[in-house]
Amino acid sequence: MQLIVHGRNVDVTDWIREYLEKKVGKLERYLPQAREARAELTHSPTRAANDRYTAQVTVWANGQILRAEESTSDIFASIDATVDKMYRQITRFKGRRYEERRRQSAAVNLEAEMAPAIDEEIEVEEIPVGQIMRRKEFMVQPMTEEEAVEQMELLGHDFYIFFNPMANTINVIYRRRDGNYGLLQPRTA
Repeated sequence: MQLIVHGRNVDVTDWIREYLEKKVGKLERYLPQAREARAELTHSPTRAANDRYTAQVTVWANGQILRAEESTSDIFASIDATVDKMYRQITRFKGRRYEERRRQSAAVNLEAEMAPAIDEEIEVEEIPVGQIMRRKEFMVQPMTEEEAVEQMELLGHDFYIFFNPMANTINVIYRRRDGNYGLLQPRTA
């Protein structure tokens, strides 16, 4: 598994890089299909002392994205907490995959063939208020509504865009305030 390490306001020394490679490398044991991992380490001096160092790890595996983020007062503790959280996500991810394979082996095979999401960010330095500040491009993958909910939960997002092959349209699934989910199905006028 390829590991990319990026630091914001943190000097990523060889020791920190080796520590990350050792910790994230252990995840490969539990998720052998993982091809790439990205770690972002951040230091925010204006936050409370307990949340100064943030570690975020994103893993791509067969078109699925798993992400974990934790903040503590020590960079190594943040890395440990993030990797532990990622391990719990992998366990949950694999458990759901096992159940899904029993029910729908054909759908999982289709999903395994799909290309990984492309996540490109374009940042502009000086942007007036009310302007587009960030753009992302990504591959919209065909999946069922249940798979989209699962992917949204694994990412920790409030919404998820996917291609619904049953409706043959791009849909958006989102978390409602009452804890349930909503589905947006666009129609052309």
